[in-house]
Amino acid sequence: MITVITEDDRILPIDVDASIELENLKALLEVDTDIPADQQQLLHGGKPLNDAKATLASCGVNNDDLLILRDRRQASSASSTSTSARPARAPASEEQAVEQFRRQILSDPAALSMLRADNPQLADAATSSPTRFLELLRAQRTRSDDLVDEFDIDAQRRIEENIRQQRVMENLEHAMEYSPESFGRVTMLYVDCKVNGTHVKAFVDSGAQATIMSPECAEKCGIMRLLDTRFAGIARGVGTAKILGRVHSTQLQLGQGLFLPCSFTIMEGKGVDMLFGLDMLKRYQATIDLSKNALVINGEEIRFLDEHELPAEANAEYELDEHGNPRPVQKPAEGATTSALGAASANANAAAAAAAAAAAAATAAPKFPGTGQAIGGASTSSQPQQASRDHFDSHGWSFSHPSTATPTPSAAPPSSGAGSTWPAASIKALVDLGASSQQATSLLDAAGGNVEVAASLLFQQ
Repeated sequence: MITVITEDDRILPIDVDASIELENLKALLEVDTDIPADQQQLLHGGKPLNDAKATLASCGVNNDDLLILRDRRQASSASSTSTSARPARAPASEEQAVEQFRRQILSDPAALSMLRADNPQLADAATSSPTRFLELLRAQRTRSDDLVDEFDIDAQRRIEENIRQQRVMENLEHAMEYSPESFGRVTMLYVDCKVNGTHVKAFVDSGAQATIMSPECAEKCGIMRLLDTRFAGIARGVGTAKILGRVHSTQLQLGQGLFLPCSFTIMEGKGVDMLFGLDMLKRYQATIDLSKNALVINGEEIRFLDEHELPAEANAEYELDEHGNPRPVQKPAEGATTSALGAASANANAAAAAAAAAAAAATAAPKFPGTGQAIGGASTSSQPQQASRDHFDSHGWSFSHPSTATPTPSAAPPSSGAGSTWPAASIKALVDLGASSQQATSLLDAAGGNVEVAASLLFQQ
């Protein structure tokens, strides 16, 4: 009994004697395969059997051996194909060679037992999964290539990457074993409060410079009528956001009997209704006591909200995948902060609205001199003080606050026709936003020297 495999993976068990001649064997195969005997090529152990009068025994073919049958017509047609098609056939030839090797192992019990002793995993794959057998052989060949020249640059890179992946997996397993709590989800710190008698859930963020409220929340609390637009400006970070102004003082209730005056910067945004920032935390010497899960002010403990009590935007940072592991939610960048503040849309509409608000504020009287309405730039007299009034908080926002000195009448800005130039700080502020020096001068001329209006005009272009 011998086994014949054709190029199209047909397996033909042939029950013949070892004394049969090859020409008679080919005649039998012609009946089963429709391949003419003169077009058949038999291979045994990778060597062609060309002598038609030779017997199987004289060719070294024993019982249970494997022969490969090739069609000479297909070989001749394959040789006439274009060179570009040959690489596409290479993987199929490799798979056929591996499959042939696997069948030879299965047909030889002695070889299979030797393989099982040397490589049990490969032997199991040979008996159960041809695909797994191919993958293991490829991996073994890759390792052999790496060992051929371990000082080769590409081999060193592969070895380095393998070591790195092993360390990553070890680190992951260690963390899952000894600190599984690190894979849990941490909720942000919110407290219940009342602003002007209206209930608000405030986000406590010691990394934010100012206490911020959205215009919608300010309308709900009834404090928009107290908005001082002279403190309007632009907050710069990852994007830009419009600062509508400032409410200097309104009543904030924390807990049952703690009433505090609080000031708010009203800034457009979608991230949170109210952010309790560092300015108020330092003003009232507040303590974030995580052991008590409370915000402590003047000895009174204001409990942080539980997860089910948080507003909807607080749960928008992460979601759970199908395995229950947290993963970040991909969101378009809408503002300059990456925390729950999410303060403000960075788009041209905010810039256009800022231009309109700033233009209206520029015509109002009285107004602060110097930088009272501009985030960058100043009059010549107040330029040194401006550098000390620009601050950056932990979210990357830049806030500017007007001077608290006694206001003095400021001179009218020089006209472009008089040949004078605007302050270098004003021009530099616009150049930092992407304008050329000539364009910055033109924008300042059009805005009457107001850097904020000039920046808004730049964003509209």
